[in-house]
Amino acid sequence: MKVTLISIPVLNQDKALKFYTEKLGFIVKKDVPIENGNRWLTLVSCEWQDGPELLLEPAPKNFEPSKVYQDALMEAGIPYTQFEVDSVDTEYERLIKLGVSFSVKPTKMGTVKIAVLNDTCGNNIQIIENL
Repeated sequence: MKVTLISIPVLNQDKALKFYTEKLGFIVKKDVPIENGNRWLTLVSCEWQDGPELLLEPAPKNFEPSKVYQDALMEAGIPYTQFEVDSVDTEYERLIKLGVSFSVKPTKMGTVKIAVLNDTCGNNIQIIENL
């Protein structure tokens, strides 16, 4: 068994696509129209194109409990998921220059360094570096 796809709820697929590709550097793997103006929209890391796909899921628009959960995580400041980076400090500086907002600046926590950003689509995302 292996993970091939992970879903992240987004409030707006077009806005999420722009943020995740232009700011975070992911690339489109699949973009297939489905019902109600939604898309099966997956991205992959440019560094691991055969790795797991990230589905930009329009769930909050179509499934109210998903929106309630997403809102509760945001309000509590809890990241929805995390992405590993080589250097949190380098990535933080790069993203700040692109206008990305962080709720947690680079912080060392034991054997890792983390920072938490707002994806502009309803989620806190943690970036992590193993020290």
